[in-house]
Amino acid sequence: MDFRSSEQALGPRSEDVLPGTATAAVKVVVVGGFGVGKTTLVGSVSEIRPLTTEETMTRAGAGVDDTQGVERKTSTTVAMDFGRISINEELVLYLFGTPGQERFWFLWRGLFEGALGAVVLVDTRRLEVSFDVIGRLEERGVPFVVAVNTFPDAPEHPLEELRAALDLPAAVPIVLCDARLRGSSREVLMTLMRYLRTLATTQEAS
Repeated sequence: MDFRSSEQALGPRSEDVLPGTATAAVKVVVVGGFGVGKTTLVGSVSEIRPLTTEETMTRAGAGVDDTQGVERKTSTTVAMDFGRISINEELVLYLFGTPGQERFWFLWRGLFEGALGAVVLVDTRRLEVSFDVIGRLEERGVPFVVAVNTFPDAPEHPLEELRAALDLPAAVPIVLCDARLRGSSREVLMTLMRYLRTLATTQEAS
C-alpha cells in the first residue's frame, strides 16, 4: 500500500492551504434564527471549500425546532459552518456560522471566544426568530451588524421600519443582502469591518 499517496489524498486541496504570507487572523461569527441563510452566506463568500456540519432533519426535531416558514428545509447545521477570506497577503478572516436552533445555542460560548464581531442574518418572513439572537449579543457586549436576507417571497419593508421592529440602536448598521451572492455577502462583512473601525475610533477619542 502506498501510504504516501493516501496521505496526499487525505490532505487539503492546494487552494485551501493557508497562504504562507499570512501573519494575522481575525474572527467573525454569523448568527441568526433557524433557516435564515447562515450556511449559504458562509459558503458564498468563503475562498475555500467551506466546512459545514449539515445534517438531515429527522422526526427527532419535530415539535422542538420551529420550522414555520421554512417547511421545505431538509437539513440543518448542528455545530458550525467555517469559511476563510484573505483580506490581504498578511491578514486572514475566519468566518464561523452558528446553528440556528435554540437547543444548540450552548455552542455559542466557544464560537464567540476571540471574535471581533458578528453578523445577524434575518428573514423578514420570520423577524421574531431574531429577537433572542440580538438580545444575546447585546448581553455579551458583542458588536454586530444586521443583514436582511432578501428571499424571493419575503415581504419588503423600509430598513428604518425593520430597525424599529428589531429595536436596534441608531448606530447599529442594517443592510439588505442576498446571501447567495459572493459580492453581496462580502459587502455585509465590509459593513461590519467599517462599523468596528468606527467603534474603535470612538473609543480612542474618548
